[in-house]
Amino acid sequence: MSEFFTLISPDEARARILAHVKPLGDVEAVPTVEAIGRVLAEDVRSPQILPEFRRSTVDGYAVRAADTHGASDTLPAYLKLVGEVPMGQVASFEIGVGELAVVHTGGNVPPGADAVVMIEDTNRTGEDEVEVRKPVAEGENVIQPGEDIDEGELILPAGHRLREQDIGGLMAVGCTEVKVARRPRVYVFATGDEVIPPHEATKPGQVRDINSYTVAALAEQAGAAVTRGGILPDDFDTILARTREAIEAGADMIVLSAGSSVSVRDMTAEVFNQLGEPGVLVHGIATKPGKPTILGVGNGIPLIGLPGNPVSAFVQFLMVCTPVIYRLQGAEVPPTRFVRVPLAVNVPSTAGREDYVPTRLVERDGQLVADPIFFKSNLIFTLVHADGLLRVPLNATGLEAGEMVEVRVF
Repeated sequence: MSEFFTLISPDEARARILAHVKPLGDVEAVPTVEAIGRVLAEDVRSPQILPEFRRSTVDGYAVRAADTHGASDTLPAYLKLVGEVPMGQVASFEIGVGELAVVHTGGNVPPGADAVVMIEDTNRTGEDEVEVRKPVAEGENVIQPGEDIDEGELILPAGHRLREQDIGGLMAVGCTEVKVARRPRVYVFATGDEVIPPHEATKPGQVRDINSYTVAALAEQAGAAVTRGGILPDDFDTILARTREAIEAGADMIVLSAGSSVSVRDMTAEVFNQLGEPGVLVHGIATKPGKPTILGVGNGIPLIGLPGNPVSAFVQFLMVCTPVIYRLQGAEVPPTRFVRVPLAVNVPSTAGREDYVPTRLVERDGQLVADPIFFKSNLIFTLVHADGLLRVPLNATGLEAGEMVEVRVF
């Protein structure tokens, strides 16, 4: 086929497939407590103000700020203690001139008070008298009603992937259910006569299935509901039949591992062209590892053909397929965590190719540095021992030791 190994840049490869991928548009309501990692299908606005009452941010005494002006260690203000506001209750009294009351962190600030003085800036001098040794300004150590969020204010927009702190924020205003995008159904197949299940003992020439498990984990991390379809033989009719069955079962995306190189046994591209228009969009990406990756679309369903080498499959799924899964959910890929550190050793490369090098982050002479793991792409423990991926830009001929580089942290 003419598409084979007409190499294009990783950015262009992503753009080509994403141009054919649309959000699924299916929505489901789920309990907020179970929604971590899900993508919101609609804007969420606050049904109330928060806080609903004036709250103290410290343990101390509610006061009128004016009564503390000029207070110091040598000239303290002496105020009358008129009570305490128990947690979870509203004060039954007001603070008048020259008065104060005990309040606790998060507790209600009684009427009449406009500030809270921290307990460490006071001294109890009698049963109903407190010495204040430091002045406070109006509003100091007090959260006002609605200061956190106002009624009707946007909490989170549609397309946002829910994080741990988001769950807490939604619960704080009583949003116990949210509408989210349905998880894309991703079917993952391993292919190859030499591939066997992990629980079986290998014979000479055989290898255990690695890729369908690492790829499934990456897909689930991106929000997909994954079905591992097992190991398919190097037989065109079988591969075509099983992928068609996956589509009939409701697959939103199909991933085949191996079968993407140019050889008489590699049938992935031909299978993809049988699954609907437009078929294969990309066969060959200017990158290392993962050059023979295949990207296609069949009647709106993304079709991914990953190399059989574990490092290649892992890197290409991360770089190309993860954005597709987020697009299916109507979301952008969350910001990736990078660290910028010096490079420990020279890294060779070839201009016109974008390299991703598994890298350790190690401390040397009190400084964190990037220590690349030079590898062959069929060695899975290259990734197991790595902390992230070092990217060598497309047109660079290499990177020099001591140069500041960015490592994408796993």
